[in-house]
Amino acid sequence: MSHPAVPPADQPEERTPQESADAPWTVVVLTEEALGEIDAGNIAALHRDEPVRHVVLVPADTERNLLVDVLDHLSLGELRAALEEVRAGRPDPERARAGAESALARTLEELRSLGLHAEGRTTGDDPMPAVREVLRTEPDARELVVVTRPHAVEDTFHTDWASRARDTLGVPVLHLYAGTMRLG
Repeated sequence: MSHPAVPPADQPEERTPQESADAPWTVVVLTEEALGEIDAGNIAALHRDEPVRHVVLVPADTERNLLVDVLDHLSLGELRAALEEVRAGRPDPERARAGAESALARTLEELRSLGLHAEGRTTGDDPMPAVREVLRTEPDARELVVVTRPHAVEDTFHTDWASRARDTLGVPVLHLYAGTMRLG
């Protein structure tokens, strides 16, 4: 009786093209707020018929730049929101962490309601180290989807998360504006 050859332990098992196509791979999703129905739908549509796993990262923004936030709102004609930013001042770290946890839970619920496999965690203020870690530790992580509100200052000067990721991570990066069908 013939037995199939077993590859040595230090070599990966060869996969047929069909097995590779059926193997799940990972999309990292970085969002600054809870994904809504439109956002989750946009992400679901990206790989509708592929076995994809989503790892969601939500930063706890405890060190937000007040001036940049005000300028973002003013550039979009959001005078009331700009005034609210000034009144709110610097974020309370505990409230920022709680807000990130809540946004993560709502995002996972929204993605799972569409039948997507999703898991996630919150990060520190700068999410790039956490994104790098996921890309390093998840061997099948192939792309990054960044979902943010428009940020006039960061988007203009390419200091936003998506631009930083494109410059350093070596994976495809898609930037979606939250609540819209627009690309960043």
